[in-house]
Amino acid sequence: MRRDVRQLPGEPGVYRFRDETGKVLYIGRARNLRCRVQSYWNHLGDRPRLARMVRRIARVEGVWCDSEHEAAFLERNLLEHSKPRWNRVEGGAEVVGYIRFDDVPNRPGLRFEHTVTGTAPHYGPYLGGLRIRQAISGLHRVLPLEYTVEGDGSAREFGQLFGIGPEDRDALTRTAIAVLERDPAAVAALRDELVRRRDRAAGELRFEFAAKVQDELAALEWIVAEQKVAWLEPRDADVYGWADGVLVHFEIRAGRMCTWTQRAVSERTARDRVAATPELWQLFAQRNAELAVRLRDSIAE
Repeated sequence: MRRDVRQLPGEPGVYRFRDETGKVLYIGRARNLRCRVQSYWNHLGDRPRLARMVRRIARVEGVWCDSEHEAAFLERNLLEHSKPRWNRVEGGAEVVGYIRFDDVPNRPGLRFEHTVTGTAPHYGPYLGGLRIRQAISGLHRVLPLEYTVEGDGSAREFGQLFGIGPEDRDALTRTAIAVLERDPAAVAALRDELVRRRDRAAGELRFEFAAKVQDELAALEWIVAEQKVAWLEPRDADVYGWADGVLVHFEIRAGRMCTWTQRAVSERTARDRVAATPELWQLFAQRNAELAVRLRDSIAE
């Protein structure tokens, strides 16, 4: 079993334990798959329930994700679809949320929403209510849309103080939307400005404020990280990858990647399914088929 674990990447992902009959025991997620799964075989003396499960593990399976956010969402989706015995709760603890963009004259800006409502543009979904709010705070810190109102009032006065007015709304709006759409240049520019403000605050010994901006930076990285397992649109897709006799299949229904299976098939059987996989998921599926083969071969050895 230790040999299996060494085949896992030191990257974010989801892992699954099966017993000798093939039954799924547990599904979890990790920032570092290899280290997290290795930890199950270390220092379990004070965790008898977990130790009982570990003794039943016959096979380890893994999905190599492109970010921690993607791993968190995939774990949630899988557990909402089917909860193994050793998982305590269905889905994850994080709140699912969205960022709504309001372009109304008297209250422009970004808002946290639990659901998609109305006709205003929404971005997401994202996991973690606190992270979403912190990301919005970081965006508003650099792109103060709320100060671009017309007429009198405190927001207008603050805008004048910072040299921001209604004439700046279009430019700030374009930048905010570009960040939420994960445009690399826009994300990098916002990140650099938050880093500058954090470091300046730390240099001035304003450590609480520096810590607040650091939290906003971490939240920004979370919401702009690549993730392909949860969508705003209720799309359906079947994602296949094949390598050396192993076919992996991820099913996306109503915008959520909700199942993950793998089985032995010939290349001929897999060919049409792999060819029909949408381009967005092709590298993801191929990488995880190759991972499945490495884990399979480590068992055989």
